[in-house]
Amino acid sequence: MRTSPARSASRPRQITGRTVLFSLIGFFALVAGVNAVMIRAAVSTFGGVETENAYQAGLHFAQELAAVEAQDALHWQVRGNVSSNSATTAIRVTAAGADGRPLPGLQATSRLVHPTDRRADRTAVLKEESPGNFAGQTEAVAGQWLLVIELSRQGNRLFRSTNRVFVPAR
Repeated sequence: MRTSPARSASRPRQITGRTVLFSLIGFFALVAGVNAVMIRAAVSTFGGVETENAYQAGLHFAQELAAVEAQDALHWQVRGNVSSNSATTAIRVTAAGADGRPLPGLQATSRLVHPTDRRADRTAVLKEESPGNFAGQTEAVAGQWLLVIELSRQGNRLFRSTNRVFVPAR
């Protein structure tokens, strides 16, 4: 078996110090470039801090605990319903007392809170249609959300609930 003269004339490429240096510089430049892209993507998509001032949040914990105990003592029955079409998302809330009768004279607010991005939160102004029945609309949304319902009377919050809801895309 004979080898061609072109093959025997070429020598294997030698690895020199310069080749190793440029390979290492190229490798670490590639790693740094990928890290820079990933850091930029992470920072630009971060929606915000969960708690802006942890110390103040800690101070309000005792007040929230008292509000939860007062809410539990009321035994109210509050239900929320979320439906969506291509243009809007409708929120309906019904509130009844422990005896099952509608609760008159309340103000209701609701928020659709995105679980991971505070910038996507939506607030719906709820109007009282009849005692204990509220309805409102917000921009169309789809996917997993937290529905936060608050009922108050004369500026004092009496009830608050947070429920996970799924709004199908239309």
